[in-house]
Amino acid sequence: MAHIVIDENKCKSCYLCVDVCPKKMIKKSEKIGKTGEFIVEFDKEKNECIGCAQCALVCPDIAIVEVYK
Repeated sequence: MAHIVIDENKCKSCYLCVDVCPKKMIKKSEKIGKTGEFIVEFDKEKNECIGCAQCALVCPDIAIVEVYK
């Protein structure tokens, strides 16, 4: 099963990944990043990631990587 890992130190809170995810698996978290904005997080509870990697492809800072189990 695929899932993603978000590097919180690289996330600049652009939310492009949130917009592009077809399963809405990425959401704004409660954590504040280095830009002073809420960073994103992978919603592990939904468990519906299809491994499309659109989030990783759209991330301008390469803060997202796809991992397979």
